[in-house]
Amino acid sequence: MSEQKKYSEEELIMLLKAKDQYAFSYLYDNYAGALNAVISRMVDDLQLSEDILQEAFLKIWNNFAQYDSGKGRLFTWMINITRNLTIDTLRSKGFRKQQQISKDENSVVNYHDKNTGSDKFDTMGLRKQVSNLKPEQRSIIDLAYFAGYTQDEISKELGIPLGTVENRMRSAILELRKL
Repeated sequence: MSEQKKYSEEELIMLLKAKDQYAFSYLYDNYAGALNAVISRMVDDLQLSEDILQEAFLKIWNNFAQYDSGKGRLFTWMINITRNLTIDTLRSKGFRKQQQISKDENSVVNYHDKNTGSDKFDTMGLRKQVSNLKPEQRSIIDLAYFAGYTQDEISKELGIPLGTVENRMRSAILELRKL
């Protein structure tokens, strides 16, 4: 079995913009676990998580021309796509209707180990970086990125104005970029 070639982020971006399928396979093999951890933090259904992951990679592939390295790292862009897609899925009428049907039928809920997602984040070092933030920034980042809350939902959950949430989130993201 031959070893898979390793790409720098710049090489990978260049190849993906050229629609290189080997580079996309490399991207999937090296980032699927981390992106699945993002999804798993918000979704308890293993099948739904896998569906969202596949859809996220499809969206990444189809929209790669829109990626701008000047605005952020590739991984951050992919996390945002995955996170937003997960939130959109959870908010969709079809998903809510299916959830109601499942509850009405008293169906068995799939068991999911909650530690799996956080363990994957810990191996990426993301939790450690977030722990370096001020407590008020950390709580907002935890709710937004690990629990899937919108800024409006965070505002209501924490009982603080939306503008304060937006400012704290912006300053937290700037602080994380420095780290």
